[in-house]
Amino acid sequence: MEPIPNGQYWGRRWGLGPQDLPARIMRPLDFFEFAASRLGYFPEPLAFSIRAFKRFNSLHREKPFDVLHDVETLGYGLLLARACGAAAVATVHHPLGLDMAAHLAKAGSWKERYYNVVFFPLMMQAMVARRVDGLITASEAGKEQIVRSFGVDSRRIHLVHTGVDLESFCPDPNVPRDPLRILFVGNAQDPRKGIRVLLEAMRLLPPSVRLNIVDQGEPEKTYAPQLVAALGLTGRVHFTGRLSLEELVAQYRRASVLVLPSRFEGFGLPVVEALGCATPVVVTQAGSLPEVVGKDQGGLLVPPEDPGALASAIHRLLCNPEMAMEMGRLGRKRMEELFSWERTAANTVEVYKRARLGRQRRR
Repeated sequence: MEPIPNGQYWGRRWGLGPQDLPARIMRPLDFFEFAASRLGYFPEPLAFSIRAFKRFNSLHREKPFDVLHDVETLGYGLLLARACGAAAVATVHHPLGLDMAAHLAKAGSWKERYYNVVFFPLMMQAMVARRVDGLITASEAGKEQIVRSFGVDSRRIHLVHTGVDLESFCPDPNVPRDPLRILFVGNAQDPRKGIRVLLEAMRLLPPSVRLNIVDQGEPEKTYAPQLVAALGLTGRVHFTGRLSLEELVAQYRRASVLVLPSRFEGFGLPVVEALGCATPVVVTQAGSLPEVVGKDQGGLLVPPEDPGALASAIHRLLCNPEMAMEMGRLGRKRMEELFSWERTAANTVEVYKRARLGRQRRR
């Protein structure tokens, strides 16, 4: 383990006086990161990649590496490290262009639009993605989006499902399920996750149905709590806040249904975790979610942005516990076949081998 320092300058509300700033601000890279963040840019991916390259280069001189693996950074430092001779592989779940589009859609002023545009390092990531020796993504939908957004040759993108700890995320027959409890796990502040659609669907369900949202509520986050109040759902919706692994597993085991009504998902980790616990799911036909759930296996699929269809699918599972139990069983079996860490590790090693061989041939 080689820790890389991070000044975390973006979002800090420091003044310009010397008493407000750490001494390291005068280092060139730190000063660049601080100054860029004051203009609304998010320089952490670039700055981290440069710092990581410096450490990599020092270690590489002592004992050369064959492969280096970047996860979601795609900073220029990765290309500098690749120039030292190692094959470079990067994991990308989905391009940041999707996040920028979602934030632009809810921007209320030109100032907000400016900060949303400059925040996301799209040009850097596209340039790096086209030059590394291999890309890993977790779904066919993610692969298509990477080709479309970054212009990467699809033959250089490898499908490797993200693994989940199926020993931790597993069913427990001794834990009874709440027949009227549904669950949402994710960033409720992100409009791409479809929290508004879910809350509108809650209004169509019987008043006895309750929703647990595994995320922070007020005062840390306000978007979803304000929607809950505006839609008259106070008392039916509970925000759990941050949970430990054990607490999260307990939520999956007690819920009757996990719901993820996203507009797009590059993978959808909560779905895999829920199915690992044999909890059936209701998800949208968006991005990778149909690939993860499987046809007629771990749950029901509905069109995105359709509260009526979402409420109908949730109600169907709540009213048919035998069907829900069978879908949970099939979902668990699917997770064991496709999403174990052992399978993920073996497929990742194959990508390393291909990237290294391709690098040797080009050299």
